[in-house]
Amino acid sequence: MNYKLHNTAIVDCGASIGCGTKIWHWSHVCSGAIIGKNCSLGQNVFVGNQVMIGDNVKIQNNVSVYDNVVLGDGVFCGPSVVFTNVYNPRSEISRKDEYRDTYVSKGATLGANCTIICGIAIGRYAFIAAGAVATKDVKDFSLVAGVPAKQIGWISEHGNRLNLPLNSSGERMVAKCDKTGDEYVLIGNKVCKI
Repeated sequence: MNYKLHNTAIVDCGASIGCGTKIWHWSHVCSGAIIGKNCSLGQNVFVGNQVMIGDNVKIQNNVSVYDNVVLGDGVFCGPSVVFTNVYNPRSEISRKDEYRDTYVSKGATLGANCTIICGIAIGRYAFIAAGAVATKDVKDFSLVAGVPAKQIGWISEHGNRLNLPLNSSGERMVAKCDKTGDEYVLIGNKVCKI
């Protein structure tokens, strides 16, 4: 075993766990899960069968990552983040054949207690504020907040807010990250790192 497993945690036979990953108290990883290298799964984390988790992912306490969720490299899930996989659940109706895929791209941050409704994609280095409810796709480098979540700005890879409007009406606008000096360009309603 090339990963650390607390003695109260359960990893079902068949799960793939990368080197250097740590799985803490009372967590459960199902047999079909694929977890990358150097991840950290906090206390009381559940990982379903049809889940893929990249390298260097941090999942804080009390998060359930259900089937059909994909977390890219470097994703951060704050405490009590909520994922769903059925859009219209009913206890009396089985909808396992209706699971919707949810993708969280590289470097994205999901703040504490936010909810990610199934069937959407969260862009690279996007930031979902604590308590927000993401109901639609979130663009790369965007900062969203509220219920339902709405874009309120742009954010750098480092996690600092960028001084850019929500869109540029087609003209090219550039901003620098205050911490790293990296430059980002806004064209229309998309931001890219230069």
